[in-house]
Amino acid sequence: MTLRPLPKQNDINRLNKAFAELYHDLCVQIGISDSVFDIFYAIAALGDGCCQRDICDYAFTSKQTIHSAIHKLEKEDLLCLKHGKGREMLIFLTPAGEQFMKEKITPIICMENAVLSQIPPEEIDQLIQLTEKCLNCLRDQSNQMFGTTQKKFSP
Repeated sequence: MTLRPLPKQNDINRLNKAFAELYHDLCVQIGISDSVFDIFYAIAALGDGCCQRDICDYAFTSKQTIHSAIHKLEKEDLLCLKHGKGREMLIFLTPAGEQFMKEKITPIICMENAVLSQIPPEEIDQLIQLTEKCLNCLRDQSNQMFGTTQKKFSP
């Protein structure tokens, strides 16, 4: 007999996949890759002048993927890089990048904000706390099962 996920875990997995699919579909509709969306969304959240490592951490995306996408965006004159501390490169929007942000990313952020404005703040807080708790418990179990040291999620 095959072990099956508990119905609630199945619901959580399906919701996570549905969110990922929705954002992928939004990227397709606006004509950009998921990694480009992640970079611009992270810049919107972290601020102009953030570094590649911060974008990787924010977007939970590999350094190689972000690095390749950033250099492609630099060649397209949407981003420019400037030296920071040590080997750190700071990422800035160019004027074309600011326009790109305004046309492609800002409408999605406005949509998200409109949706969240319809949910009472205490319910949003509860959703975040419970999702974080579930993620951290799964990471703890994964660490025990595989002897890894995945760090706990912190907003």
